[in-house]
Amino acid sequence: MELVYLLIATHITILCVTLFLHRGQAHRAVTYHPIITHFMRFWLWLTTGMVTKEWVAIHRKHHRYSDIDGDPHSPHVFGIWKVFLGGALLYTNASKDKDMIQQYGAGTPDDWIERNVYSKFEVHGVLLLLVLNTLLFNGWGIVIWLIQMAWIPFWAAGVINGIGHWFGYRNYVTKDKSSNIVPWGIVVGGEELHNNHHSSPASPKLSSKWYEFDIGWFWIRVFLLLKLAQLNKENMVGYRR
Repeated sequence: MELVYLLIATHITILCVTLFLHRGQAHRAVTYHPIITHFMRFWLWLTTGMVTKEWVAIHRKHHRYSDIDGDPHSPHVFGIWKVFLGGALLYTNASKDKDMIQQYGAGTPDDWIERNVYSKFEVHGVLLLLVLNTLLFNGWGIVIWLIQMAWIPFWAAGVINGIGHWFGYRNYVTKDKSSNIVPWGIVVGGEELHNNHHSSPASPKLSSKWYEFDIGWFWIRVFLLLKLAQLNKENMVGYRR
């Protein structure tokens, strides 16, 4: 039971990052029904403590200065091991630049719950998760919580930001060093196809070749089918069907 819960919970967290923060907020490729949007915002507060505006701003600046001075987390600026092992610290350092957050974080949620809960009490969500996990799984709940806390820092900040700009194969020539780590984007929600993304940042679909698979795009298609999402095609230069 504990393992099933952990796998499901971490997959949902990865999906919230790639679908909401990345494809939805940072690049405006897709808009979700308010029910889906509010669930993903709550889940990210509960499982990561990340603030939407900060994440979006840091990612947009990454695209603006990808792999050159100014990139908040490039292995070609900071070194592969510093990004791979300390990507979360680089994210934290970047989030302290309030002028940058204001400049690059425009258009992110600014409602009452964002101002008074998610942004104001960002640590309280993960502490609540610790309590819930402990109540559900006793001592194992603490172990599960520690894994959940390390999940995004390792896979997103370390693997995607680090390995995704250091090692892999490239389908497209881009101005940066982005690479596709593997052709099947499952563990990190499709973000493994990082070179594809940098070649067409506003595309909601990260797979490109017939043999590539983007599980994030699979879930977007499910939401489209259920009328819980719509594609913002006016923002999607180079959209790959």
